[in-house]
Amino acid sequence: MSDAENSLTKQVENVLAEVRQMIQRDGGDLDLVSVDENSGLVKVRFRGACVGCPSAAITFQNAIERTLKQQIPAVQAVELVSP
Repeated sequence: MSDAENSLTKQVENVLAEVRQMIQRDGGDLDLVSVDENSGLVKVRFRGACVGCPSAAITFQNAIERTLKQQIPAVQAVELVSP
């Protein structure tokens, strides 16, 4: 596997692709804003029906943050940024 295929950014993109399918079923979406390869900080942004949804915080914590941290040990923190 090349460095590009094994990069933290690529790993995050792959995990978010799985999570995104669930979010899209409810009319929302998710953007990967940035990945800091050194600190392991991932920033994401909700779009669509997720913006302003009362369940967005729960979705962020339980589906996005937890999944990224469990599947990618290098991810140290996940931050939700404003649309």
